Amino acid sequence: MSQSSYKDLIAWQKGMGLVAAIYDATEGFPPHEQFGLVSQMRRAAVSVPSNIAEGKAHYSNRDFVRFLRHARGSLAEIETQVLIAQQRQYLPATTTTKLTQQLDELGRILSGLINSLKERERAQDPELGTQD
Repeated sequence: MSQSSYKDLIAWQKGMGLVAAIYDATEGFPPHEQFGLVSQMRRAAVSVPSNIAEGKAHYSNRDFVRFLRHARGSLAEIETQVLIAQQRQYLPATTTTKLTQQLDELGRILSGLINSLKERERAQDPELGTQD
């Protein structure tokens, strides 16, 4: 794995953009949601770039892939929470659409990065075959 910084990764940069978008979107939620949905959405959003950074710091493709999968799981969690927020009428449909598009894009980027790292690992050790 190259020694570039996690900050150079498009996935991390997009993850940071997602954090800002989630913080902005949850700013107007009702006060009774501050320790519920707002907190949960913000923690899940923060975990995306945090997992990318932590995985990159492990210096092994296998560990990095594991952390990228955690980040991808957090995206599914956020999407569910965004849909709940829209259902509760805390988010307008336009905001939900924008956030969903960000989530989809970042999900594709993470999947591509995971596949690339797995391919690289297979190329280095052909005996791995299709193992994860």
